[in-house]
Amino acid sequence: MDQDEQLLHASSFGAAAAAYAEHRPDYAQAAVRWALEPAPGPRVLDLGAGTGKLTAGLVALGAEVVAVEPDPAMLAELRRSLPDVRALRGNAEAIPLPDGSVDAVLAGNAMHWFDMAAAGPEIARVLAPGGVLAGLWNVVDDRVAWVAGLARVGGSAAIGPRDTPAAWRAETAGMHLPGTGGAARFGSPEQAEFVHGQRRTADSLVAALATRAGVLVMPERERESLLGRIRAFLANEPETAGGEFTLPMQTGVLRVHRL
Repeated sequence: MDQDEQLLHASSFGAAAAAYAEHRPDYAQAAVRWALEPAPGPRVLDLGAGTGKLTAGLVALGAEVVAVEPDPAMLAELRRSLPDVRALRGNAEAIPLPDGSVDAVLAGNAMHWFDMAAAGPEIARVLAPGGVLAGLWNVVDDRVAWVAGLARVGGSAAIGPRDTPAAWRAETAGMHLPGTGGAARFGSPEQAEFVHGQRRTADSLVAALATRAGVLVMPERERESLLGRIRAFLANEPETAGGEFTLPMQTGVLRVHRL
């Protein structure tokens, strides 16, 4: 994906902020706890916080959270649902926080949008000594037959290159490093997966997939055709045709320490 296409995808979510808030999953609490485990204190930055899916989990664990999000529509949804959380407009490349002000920086399904050549120094700047950077990604478990079928029907727009357990490991292992040969500011990565799931109906799963960046940027006719194919597939699968079901998922975590 070239830089212009990356920007188009990254900026696509605001138009679907309400649907994103309604249909995107939260994160496995065990994954969030593991991400925070080595942090030297309770101060956590949720970077690229979106509508607050990860923010809410951090609050539930008792973290002292500040959320930073570049898109005004996504930020408005976060503030509406979590009015007691300090929420600031900003991005990973220019974080509106003082030096050494947080013990952990977490990013939920957001780290792949960061320009780490600029974001790496910024994240290192706001982290206290011994601080932790962790990216979390919700992935669908394509080891389940019907989920593998969904991935085939949906293609890369709906089930992308980081959206299955094997793929997310390969795609994210070096995501904490600058992409252009700059100095590493973080130690060796650790990766772990945690079982997760989300109760869905066929309609709500289609609505969730419609909030994927690859789907949002499609021409309307192409998007409706894709979602129609997905809807038809779900209507013909025994596991998904009869009302509510659990979408098998995992939350994958990449964790590194600030050097």
